[in-house]
Amino acid sequence: MKSLFVAVNVLIMVFAVGVAAQEKFETDSIKTSAGDLKITFIGHGTLIFTFGGKIIHVDPFSEMADYTKLPKADIILLTHEHRDHLDLKALNPVRTEKTLVVLTQTCAKQVEGGIVMNHGDVKFIEGLKIEAVPAYNIIHKRDTGQPFQGIGNGYIITFGDKRVYVAGDTENILEMKELKGIDIAFLPMNLPYTMTPEMIADAAKAFKPKILYPYHFGETDTSKLLDLLKSTKEIEVRIRKMK
Repeated sequence: MKSLFVAVNVLIMVFAVGVAAQEKFETDSIKTSAGDLKITFIGHGTLIFTFGGKIIHVDPFSEMADYTKLPKADIILLTHEHRDHLDLKALNPVRTEKTLVVLTQTCAKQVEGGIVMNHGDVKFIEGLKIEAVPAYNIIHKRDTGQPFQGIGNGYIITFGDKRVYVAGDTENILEMKELKGIDIAFLPMNLPYTMTPEMIADAAKAFKPKILYPYHFGETDTSKLLDLLKSTKEIEVRIRKMK
């Protein structure tokens, strides 16, 4: 009887630790025509979307969370091959035999069994419309002259009547500025690798997402972006813990 009591207490403690580990992450809830979309902000370039009973992980990164304690994925979206976006230590614990991994051609060299999407591709996966759009750098480069980000994917996911754009690592490229009908946008601001606050403001003013989350912003001062967009009333800028 005593051993049963101890075992139950251990299980309760394990459950409590798991819940506590997940409670540290901020979440937002967005109403859509097909139910609420829950956004969990893990950190860096890493997100979890929960919608219609499905779990969608974006660029899981083991330095941001213990992925053995996070929910298994129905879909995993990988934007590009850099180790802080394609991290097998994070990906493998949430991937099951049924998990669908959407990725680039380059990512497919490291991850078997994924669904490769090229720029312009549109696929319906687990009932969600997913579009692959370009992500790359022109200005910010390494000492060798190579861009920090070559060619990756951004993704537009449609949740009910809401279109959510996850840009990946990119600058304010022409293809981004030409986007239409974006309700929620995640734009990277991690200097010197992606966009400056000025670049994000430039892009946001062009395609006008209703809600803008700067993400993957490292030590970049988010107050600069708020100041740059303070007079653009049609764009709501939300700052979350996404260093």
